[in-house]
Amino acid sequence: MSRASELIFKTRKTSEKISENVHIFANDPSLAFFRVQEHVRKVLPAIYEKREEVFQLQKNLQGHCYDMEYGVEALQTIEKSESLFSNVQSILKTSIFLKQQLAAEENRIKMKKESIKSSVYKRFSAHLALDLPELPDFSGVMRDTSQRIENKIGPSNVRDDTQSFQTNLGELQRSHTTLH
Repeated sequence: MSRASELIFKTRKTSEKISENVHIFANDPSLAFFRVQEHVRKVLPAIYEKREEVFQLQKNLQGHCYDMEYGVEALQTIEKSESLFSNVQSILKTSIFLKQQLAAEENRIKMKKESIKSSVYKRFSAHLALDLPELPDFSGVMRDTSQRIENKIGPSNVRDDTQSFQTNLGELQRSHTTLH
């Protein structure tokens, strides 16, 4: 081969390579964009789902933050109300103590009433001696009193009342001796 044919061959080869490179450079962005488009089509639905999931998590997190803030405020309020709770506790202790005192007093009164009911006769008879001394003669006192009443009221049944009182004293003395 001659030099001229060699030169033509090399020129053709070079021009083919240049043409091929120009073609690649001209189509390479299109190919790149095609590959990018292909990648986006595959990944976009998954990215969209993740985006929605992130937004939902953000809303939930914001709700939890509000709940936590409300809880912290409530705890701070409870800490501030400690003195109120201690006042309530002391009032409760006082009321329980007073209730116990009232119950003890009611019980004491009830026991006293029961003991009075059950042992009126026993207590009465315990204070009296078996041999009663003679009762003092109240007839002089009764006469003086009846005379005063007669002077104020006028003569009436006052003497009869004096006699009935003396009779009642005798009956009381007899009833005591018969009960023992």
